Amino acid sequence: MISFEDRGTEIVLTYESDWGPVTWVDDKLRAEGEATLSRTFTVRPADLLPAEDDDDGDARAFVIGSIDDEYRSIRGDVLGLKYDLRISRSIPLTRALFVAERDISIFRRVDELADNPIVIGGPDTSAVPEDEFRRLLHTFPTTTEMKLYAWTRITRVLREYMETMTDAEQRLAAYMARRARSESKTQDQPGVRIPAANELELAKFEFVRDRLIEMLHEAEVYSEAEWQATVADLFLLIFPQYVAVLRNVCVKERYSNPGGSTNRFIDLLLVAANGTVDVIEIKKPFERGLVSKGRYRDNHVPVRELTGSIIQAEKYLFYLSKAGRDGEIAITEAHSKDLPSGIEISISNPKAFILAGRDSNLSSKERFDLEFARRAYSNVTDIISYDDLLRRVENIIASLTKRTASAASRVALEDPVTA
Repeated sequence: MISFEDRGTEIVLTYESDWGPVTWVDDKLRAEGEATLSRTFTVRPADLLPAEDDDDGDARAFVIGSIDDEYRSIRGDVLGLKYDLRISRSIPLTRALFVAERDISIFRRVDELADNPIVIGGPDTSAVPEDEFRRLLHTFPTTTEMKLYAWTRITRVLREYMETMTDAEQRLAAYMARRARSESKTQDQPGVRIPAANELELAKFEFVRDRLIEMLHEAEVYSEAEWQATVADLFLLIFPQYVAVLRNVCVKERYSNPGGSTNRFIDLLLVAANGTVDVIEIKKPFERGLVSKGRYRDNHVPVRELTGSIIQAEKYLFYLSKAGRDGEIAITEAHSKDLPSGIEISISNPKAFILAGRDSNLSSKERFDLEFARRAYSNVTDIISYDDLLRRVENIIASLTKRTASAASRVALEDPVTA
């Protein structure tokens, strides 16, 4: 068992074994100069406090940090972090604050993603708000979720090599089979007019909607590259003006390297039917991928991931605009196998799409502030949430459904026998 206590200006960690004597800690300290508790806390002989008079020898106490007016600071070497961890004094220290299921160090995982000191709660402007941190703890994967994640990943890998389909793909295949049977029965009947184009478009967009919903339910099992590739293909179905998506496009940039050039790589480039190109940035739909829950001067501002995507997209547009005719020829030649025959790349006032985050979990105030951010960048960048993309698809489906029903009614009136 691990517990914590404030003693003056020091933070003390006390360890008691649930299954036997704690002498193994003493042996480790003597032999290796350190001991790690719960695979998270690494303590050293200098941290060990002398046993108290009433101590029965079944516990060891270690100083792991210090305290000031607002924060407790736990040393980085104790937790294996790049910097000391600072936690507001209003947050009680418990083992669950540091250690997830299967003895996974929570802050070590956070530290792998962060370049700055981790600050939790309190008045520091760079701190993660306490309620947001507790939400992170609540959503940290459990053992069961890890097993489900593993099984889902296995299923997705096998799907690449075995004849299995997602539910959305199965529904589309069933529709196409019914469609083929229907056409075979009516193709020899003169005068029969079926709104086939609308029906096929409707089936396509229903497939896109169902596939997007499936992916959003299991987004965590996709790698970033897998997610981008799959969503990019669906994007082409939703926006038919684009006929191809090019990946890892090299553009030479001469501004950061006077006298020479630097190769810059654009992750995804959309190609329209006339050869013009636009940039698309596709991010996985993290829960808070659009605006912050906390407020800055009473405003919910774009989160760092979104602002970073915007800057990255604008840099891509800059590189493209400066590439000139040589850049157009180079991209056409490098990606000729991915382009429809006869299409040549044309760089003409490109714009960018950023597909990121969910807005269904935002409050009305957060959505209001998100719209300000969208409009601020709308001259060059279209920020689309996954929920917004689904709404667009649903509107198209509603329109096609109405048009298909209207066309079918006209056929029934004109030719009631065959209709």
